Amino acid sequence: MKKNAPAKTEMPPLIDAFLEMMVAERGSSARTVEAYRRDLADLNEFLSVRGVPLKKAKSSDLQAYMRTIASEAMSAKTQARRLSAIHEFYRFLYSEDMIKHNPADYVQAPKIGKSLPKYLTEEEVALLIDTAGKQKNKRMAVMLEILYASGMRVSELVGLPVMAVTRDNQTISVVGKGNKERLVPLNEPARIALDKWLTLRELNLKRGRVSKWLFPSIGKEGHLTRDGFFKALKEIALKAGIDPHKVSPHVFRHSFASHLIAHDADLRSVQKMLGHANIATTEIYTHILQDRLKKTVEKSHPLAYSGRKD
Repeated sequence: MKKNAPAKTEMPPLIDAFLEMMVAERGSSARTVEAYRRDLADLNEFLSVRGVPLKKAKSSDLQAYMRTIASEAMSAKTQARRLSAIHEFYRFLYSEDMIKHNPADYVQAPKIGKSLPKYLTEEEVALLIDTAGKQKNKRMAVMLEILYASGMRVSELVGLPVMAVTRDNQTISVVGKGNKERLVPLNEPARIALDKWLTLRELNLKRGRVSKWLFPSIGKEGHLTRDGFFKALKEIALKAGIDPHKVSPHVFRHSFASHLIAHDADLRSVQKMLGHANIATTEIYTHILQDRLKKTVEKSHPLAYSGRKD
C-alpha cells in the first residue's frame, strides 16, 4: 500500500459528498448525519460482497438488501430509516448527474409479517469456530468463541476493553445500547480461548505499545472494526464450505439465543444476556419453544403414537 493511500475502511467519497450536502444544505444534525453514515456504510458493505459499486447498483440489488435486513429480524422502524437513507442518497446522486437513472425509485420495504430469526445449526457454528482456530492469527477464533458464548452484538465485541474481562475470566462486562452495562457469563471453551488470547495479545503488541482494547489493531480505531470482523467471518465461512450469505455477526447472535432456548434456557435469562430492554424483543425466539413443545407432545403424549386408530 502506498504511504498516502486511504485506508480500506474509509467511507466511499460518494457517501461523504452526500453527508456534506446534508449538513451544508439541509442543516441536518450530527445525530441524523451519523445515522445516515451507518446505514449507508452497511449498504455499501452489502453491495461490496455482491461485487456491485454504489453507482452501479440496480433496483434488484437494493431490494435484495431490504429483504436481507428484514430477514435478520430488524425492527420496522430501522428498516424504514435505512430505506429513507437509500432514497435520499440515490436522489442526491441523480440530481448531481452522478447516475443516469435512480435505482431507488421503486424500492420498498418488504411486506412481511413477523420475520423469524435466521440461525446456524450447532454443527455449523462448531465448524466455523474450528476453521477459524486453524488460522495462524487466532484472534477470530477467540472472538467467535466469545460471540457464541455471550450472544453480544458485534459492535459490543470489537469495542471491548481489556478491563471488561473479570480477573477469573468467568464473565465479561458489556456496555450495550443506552450505555447500559451487563455481565455476561462465559462457557468453558470461551474462557479457555480467552485465557490463551490474553497471553498472545501481549506478544502480538509491538514492543512498548500499549492498548486498552481486548482486540487491538493498527487501524485508526485502535481495535478491529465491525467491517473488518464482518469480512473476516465471510472468509472463514468460505473456507469452512458454508454459504457466506448465511453467515453474519447477527446470525451468530441469533444462533446463540436459539440454541440456548432449544436446550431449555428460559426467555428471561436469554433476554438479560442479549441485553434486550423489553422481553417482547426476545419473544422472536418463541418459535424454538413451539417446535420443542410440538416434539415433546409427539414423543410423550399417550395418544400421539403412530398407527393409532380413530
